[in-house]
Amino acid sequence: MPTAPSPLIDDRASGDLNASLGTRWQFIADTVMGGVSRGGLAAEVVDARPCLHLTGQVSLAHNGGFIQAGLDLGTAGLVDARGWSGIELVVRGNDETYNLHLRTVDTRIVWQSYRTSFRAPPRWETVRLPFGTFEPYRIDCPLDLAVLRRLGLVAIGREMTADLCLARVAFY
Repeated sequence: MPTAPSPLIDDRASGDLNASLGTRWQFIADTVMGGVSRGGLAAEVVDARPCLHLTGQVSLAHNGGFIQAGLDLGTAGLVDARGWSGIELVVRGNDETYNLHLRTVDTRIVWQSYRTSFRAPPRWETVRLPFGTFEPYRIDCPLDLAVLRRLGLVAIGREMTADLCLARVAFY
């Protein structure tokens, strides 16, 4: 049974890759499918703010094209986010466009997700991403907020240098 989440997903207070909600951030690259993108994920302090820092080089070679910071949304399984309007990020970056991907029980194949994009400016900024802006990708089911299981901050789809810092992520 999904649990109703608190609004806070992660405020980066841990100082490591552990999130406030008790799960751990993971770095994933297209190398799992034969791509050659490279990068890393670290807990750092950038412009005086503790953050999660996703960096790397996205390459389209060998059918690749992404790097990702992924996080399971619950230690006990699924979360029910129907009481919220969307996801709020406090981000800083290299003025590139990134994606936020959501996964539910319906996203059974690794490339399936619900996606929306956001820009990460070169200064700290709060970005609100309403659930209504998430588009299904390679899946026919609508986004079911009652059974969320994972989110991902993703540099994807084009050759790019990724430099994305996350200071906070929460439901709003």
